[in-house]
Amino acid sequence: MSAHASDLSYDKEKGTIVDEATIPVDAAPEDAIVRRFGRFGPFLAKLFASGVEARGVERVPEDQRETKNMWNNLLMWWSVNTVLTTIPIGTLGQAFFTLSLPHAIATILCFGALGGVMTAFISTLGPQTGLRTMIITRFSSGYVGGTIYSILNILTQLGFSVTAVILGGQTLASINPGTLPLVVGILIIGVLSVIPCFVGYHLVHYYERYAWIVIFIIMCFLWGLGGHAGFDVNAQKPLEDTGRSLSADILSFGGIVFGSFTGWAPVAADYNCRLPADTSRMKVFLLTFFGLWIPICFVEILGAALMTISDPAYTQAYADGSTGGLVAQILSPWGGGGKFLLVLLGLSVVANNIPNSYSAGLSMQSLGRPFALIPRFAWTFLAFVIYTVAGVAGREHFSEILSNFLSILSYWTAFFIVIVAEEHFIFRRPGGPLGGYNLDDWDSPSKLPLGVAGILAGCFGVAGAVVGMSEVWYTGPIAQKAGGEFGADLGFELAAAFSAVVYPPLRWLEIRLTGR
Repeated sequence: MSAHASDLSYDKEKGTIVDEATIPVDAAPEDAIVRRFGRFGPFLAKLFASGVEARGVERVPEDQRETKNMWNNLLMWWSVNTVLTTIPIGTLGQAFFTLSLPHAIATILCFGALGGVMTAFISTLGPQTGLRTMIITRFSSGYVGGTIYSILNILTQLGFSVTAVILGGQTLASINPGTLPLVVGILIIGVLSVIPCFVGYHLVHYYERYAWIVIFIIMCFLWGLGGHAGFDVNAQKPLEDTGRSLSADILSFGGIVFGSFTGWAPVAADYNCRLPADTSRMKVFLLTFFGLWIPICFVEILGAALMTISDPAYTQAYADGSTGGLVAQILSPWGGGGKFLLVLLGLSVVANNIPNSYSAGLSMQSLGRPFALIPRFAWTFLAFVIYTVAGVAGREHFSEILSNFLSILSYWTAFFIVIVAEEHFIFRRPGGPLGGYNLDDWDSPSKLPLGVAGILAGCFGVAGAVVGMSEVWYTGPIAQKAGGEFGADLGFELAAAFSAVVYPPLRWLEIRLTGR
């Protein structure tokens, strides 16, 4: 296997010249890292011996695969999404788009299913290739295109992390107002999130295998307490738009829901790339789909239902403290027990933030060979610093950050998935123009696609998003004509459609001219 770099480096411990190109990085990344860092080698060796993961973006060889985390294709995503962070997504249907509860539920179920299918497909590529998600993009968009996707994914995961630490911090701070500053709550969530990510793959899987159990029970409590407080299915009916304006509201909210699912697509293969290559693709697909669709819909619909409570104490709690304040009010009848459950809910966002932190580090390594030379855990720590500082800075604007971020997120993930899918099913299929993946080429720019087709298709996807998006700060011409006063957000649909149309002919031409 090829190493990440072919430069010669001086080993100060041994006083010799080491050719890093001779180090089998894929097979033994810890040995390559120890040699690479000279005098720090012994410290790093002890770190890896203690259980810290050395492997970053290197491909996992077939003889190092393992079957023990198969069911985590379901349980991990169940834990990641059965969290407090998912509730406010459901509240946006009423808070921003004035949808009634039945329309909000239908939107969540339908757009969620579409997003779940697309994300589950990306997940199936992990065992097939043994590669992390951002590295897989190199086989459709080339080395440069893969770098562009890595930048987008870094911003995506950091954005998810910012919303997670803010909401978790808000919840912890609301338990006994005035005793725990919001900044401290954000720091607590950030530190707890980075610990398993620093250690790596196996601790991440161990934590996520069980984290969902207690929080799922608490979510059921919230359903019961909310029902006791009084769900009013018709509460939003007088405020709901009609006609084209209603359609625009559904499409816009649907884009946010879609983004809450496909936001995991750029990291979906990161957590099953150690499964054997012959793992059933259908089993991986179904486990991932239901691991996403059931908990996300369950919790987002809970958020939508909580917004129908018309008791003034509850509406004021939301106005004063956003989702964290509303949840605190829901649990208030249970007194001290409710506050304990609120602590657990606040800490639940750690499970949601772990894949953000872990995959942000991997995406930083995926920027190119110089970045891959730096150990994964160092990038993970840098990601922690960035999103914690950003969370502290943006802590008073959570709802605005969440709404705008998730809408924009759905645009690029839509065309990213379409391009990877068309490459896989059209050009890499058995008997197709390329006949499969030469996985040993994952870090060889001269053997990977040139990337012109993938990059241009992505640019067309951006163009589709621009003409179809409907945001507070901009409304595209097609979006304006498709909806009412504020337009209908068709950004992700047009981004996917534009890319889907132009990628196949461009890629066919690229293969015809370059042979790769």
